[in-house]
Amino acid sequence: MSDTAAETEKEPANQPVGGTAEQVTQETAELSPEQRFERRAVVWRAAERVLWRPGYQRTIRELLAWLNESAEGVYDLDRRADMYGDGIVETLEERVAGLLGKEAAAFFPTGTMAQQVALRCWAGRTGNATVAVHALGHPEVHERHAFSQVSGLRPARVTDLPRLPTAEEIRDFDEPFGALMLELPLRDAGFVLPSWEELSEVTEAARERDAVVHFDGARLWDCATHFGRSLDQIADLADSVYVSFYKSLGGFGGAAIAGPKTLIDEAKAWRHRYGGMILQQFPTALAALIGLERELPRLPEYVAHARVVAAAMREGLAEAGVPWARVHPEEPHTHQFQVWLPYDPDALSNAGLRQAEETKTGLFAQSWVRGGPGLAFTEVTVAAPGLEWTADDVKAAVRDFVERLPDVSG
Repeated sequence: MSDTAAETEKEPANQPVGGTAEQVTQETAELSPEQRFERRAVVWRAAERVLWRPGYQRTIRELLAWLNESAEGVYDLDRRADMYGDGIVETLEERVAGLLGKEAAAFFPTGTMAQQVALRCWAGRTGNATVAVHALGHPEVHERHAFSQVSGLRPARVTDLPRLPTAEEIRDFDEPFGALMLELPLRDAGFVLPSWEELSEVTEAARERDAVVHFDGARLWDCATHFGRSLDQIADLADSVYVSFYKSLGGFGGAAIAGPKTLIDEAKAWRHRYGGMILQQFPTALAALIGLERELPRLPEYVAHARVVAAAMREGLAEAGVPWARVHPEEPHTHQFQVWLPYDPDALSNAGLRQAEETKTGLFAQSWVRGGPGLAFTEVTVAAPGLEWTADDVKAAVRDFVERLPDVSG
C-alpha cells in the first residue's frame, strides 16, 4: 500500500467536514493535496445548488449512467465498436471538420499530443521550427516544455502581458518564426479574448511574416458569443485549429486538430508514431459527440448568464465589505472567469467547504491558488446548474461565504 493510500484510509474522503472554522482549518491543513481534492469532490457532489458540476468529481457509476442515458440518438449504438480510429472516431472527425469549416480533422487522445503534432507538421512545411507563443500559453505553463523536449520545436515568447499579442507586437517581433500560436481564450490571463478586429489584425500580421497561424482552441467552442461570429468564421482566420472535447463540452477527454487535408493526413501518421493509435476509443468519442449535440448549442446561454453571475459576485463582495476583491474580466468573455480575494488559499478553501456542506450550496468548484502574499484566486465556471441562479441568489451565497472568512479588515 502506498503512503498516499495509507493516509487516505486513516482520513476517509467522505468524512464530514463539519465543526468550527478552526477545526476545519486544522483538519484540511493536515491533508495531502490528493486528500483535499477528494474531500472537496465529496462535499461538492452532495451540494444541491452549484454553478457547475465538474465531470471529474463524478463516480464511474454516475459517468457510465450518463453515457448510457445520453447516447441514444447521437450515434447508432448497434454499429460495431471502433478499431484504431475508424467508425465512431471517423464520424467525430467529420463532424468537427464541418463545424470548423476545415477540409479534415484528426482525433487525438490528448491536446498536448495534438498540438505538438500539428506544429511539427507545420515546421516541416515552413522550414522554421520556431513557434511564437504567449508566455501564459498552455504549452508554456502546463506541459513541461513538451514542444522543445519532445517535438523539436522552439517556443519564442512574444509577450507576457495578460492579454493576447497585438498585431504590432507580431510585426515588431525580433526574430523569424514559422508559426504563430494563439490560445483562444487565454485561460491563465482570465479566459480573455481580443476583439474580432484585433484578432483579424494579428493573424494578418503573422501572414505578412510568412508564418502560419494555429489556434489553441481548447475552449474555442465558447468564443462565438464574444466575437459575434460562427465557429467556422472564427476558425477561418487560422490555418489549423485544436479543440478539446472535455473543456466546455463535458466529455471524458480527447481532442482534435482541423485543417488542410494534406496536413491532417500527415498528422495521422505522426499520431501513430506518438502512440495515439489506441485500439478502441468509443467511450471518449461518444462522449464528445454527446457534448457537441447537447452542450455546444447551450454555450451562448452559459456565457450570457456568466455575465449576470459575475456582476452579482462583484456587487455581493462589495456589499459584504470585503476590503479588496476582483472579478476578472468584469464582464466575462466566455462562461468562465476569475475571482481574486485578499485571503490565504486555505482560508478560502475552508470557507467553501463549510458553506457547501452546511448549506448544500457551493460557489467555487475549483481550488484556490496563491496569487501573492495574502492573495488568492480561483476560476468560476457557469454551466447548466448555474442557470437556475438569480443575481439575488448569487449575492446571498456570496454574503454567506464571506461570513465564514477570517477578518482581514484590520
